[in-house]
Amino acid sequence: MHLVTLGFDDGFLKSNLKIAEIFEKHHLAACFNIVATGHRSDYVPPDQYQVEPTKGAFKVWNELQARGHEIQPHGYRHANKAGLPFPAAQTLIRDCLAIFQSELAGFDPKQSIFAFPYSATTPELEQWLPTVVRAFRAGHTGINPLPHPQMTRLSTISFGPGNGDQQLDAEVDRFLAQPNGWLIYTGHGLADEGWGPLSADYLDHLLGRLTAIPAVKVLPPAAALKQNFVCK
Repeated sequence: MHLVTLGFDDGFLKSNLKIAEIFEKHHLAACFNIVATGHRSDYVPPDQYQVEPTKGAFKVWNELQARGHEIQPHGYRHANKAGLPFPAAQTLIRDCLAIFQSELAGFDPKQSIFAFPYSATTPELEQWLPTVVRAFRAGHTGINPLPHPQMTRLSTISFGPGNGDQQLDAEVDRFLAQPNGWLIYTGHGLADEGWGPLSADYLDHLLGRLTAIPAVKVLPPAAALKQNFVCK
C-alpha cells in the first residue's frame, strides 16, 4: 500500500478553488492549511510569496469543507515557531485554534492536524502539541510509515521557490519505488501563486496517474489517520 497526501498551505483563494475543482474531478478530497488571520485587512504577509495572492475567508473554507475537503490550521499569523520562545509559540497556536473553533463549522482541535508554517518546529512544541491536536505536520523527508493510532508527527517535504512539477514527480517516483509508506507533500498555490507553485494541468495529470494505480490511495491527513492499514 502506498498512501499519498497532498496539502496546500496559506489559503490562496483563486488557487484553492481550482485545486478543489481538480480533486473533485478525480473524486478526491484535498487538504487546505489555512492561516487563521490571513483574510483580515491587517494581516502582514511574512514573505514576498504571500503579498499578492488574495486569501479566502472562513465562508469559503466552510463551503469547501461541506464539499468534503479538509481544512486544517496553519498558524495564527504564519510565524516561524522555531524562532520564538516556547510560551509565545504556544500562545499563537492556541489563538489559531480558537479562531478555527469560532469560525469553522464542527472544528475539533483534538481531531485536527496543525501544519507548522515553514514546517519548522522545536522539540518542546512537538512534545506539547499532541496534547491539544490529533497530530502535527513538520519537515523532514516526507516519507512516513503507514498511519497508526499512536502517530502524531507527520513528516512533509516541499519545493520552491520555482515551479514544483518536476520535483513532485521525482518525489512520487522515488516513493512508489519503495515497498510501502505514506508520502506527504506540501504545496502552496497554482500557476504563479505562492512558493513553489504547481501547474493546474500537472496536478490534474498526477491525480489521474495515482488514482489509476490500485495499490495507491490519495487521502487528506485526518482521513488517512482514521484508516487501518496493515502491511502484509
